[in-house]
Amino acid sequence: MVRRFDVSALPATPWKNGGGSTLEVARWPAAAGIEDFDWRVSIATIAASGPFSVFPGVDRSITLLEGEGVQLQGEGVAHRLAAPLEPFAFAGDGAVDCRLLGGASRDFNVMSRRGRVRPQVRVLRGASELPVAPHGLLLAWRGDWSTTAMQGSDHVLRAGQGLWWADADCAWSVACEEADGALLAVQWQPAAASDTPTR
Repeated sequence: MVRRFDVSALPATPWKNGGGSTLEVARWPAAAGIEDFDWRVSIATIAASGPFSVFPGVDRSITLLEGEGVQLQGEGVAHRLAAPLEPFAFAGDGAVDCRLLGGASRDFNVMSRRGRVRPQVRVLRGASELPVAPHGLLLAWRGDWSTTAMQGSDHVLRAGQGLWWADADCAWSVACEEADGALLAVQWQPAAASDTPTR
């Protein structure tokens, strides 16, 4: 099962603390709540400094999309997220404070339930081959991308468009003719018994 999405059509949910808003791209299982999803992908606009929510047992990855970025500081985390399109992974178990480095920041967020799935988050700049994975998501952020699944399914993704799949082994070939193209690729494999928290 492959589902397409367009970021411009996703509804925005304001944060309870008023510090920003979230566009949820996808979660799995689709009907899961915030306490029992296997994975969740969203795009957040951070409009004010403040604490991140704590997610016990969840590994997180955050990638700056737009803006001057943020300083992350907390339990096991000290990172200046200022370079666009460079994923940063950390554990969601501890308290982490987020301080804006300038104006509002827009970020790509991946949450993965530790012990269930093991994520890989990459930013692709040109033609690439993605290995087989039972769950994944592709988001064209810059440029137009052609994508071909091993099953022969072809999709063209314009900037701001993407697709995701779940419970279906898929491998992809992706390509972009534009020199500044950028595509965010997330793949989840079943977790291994030896997996440990990302710190």
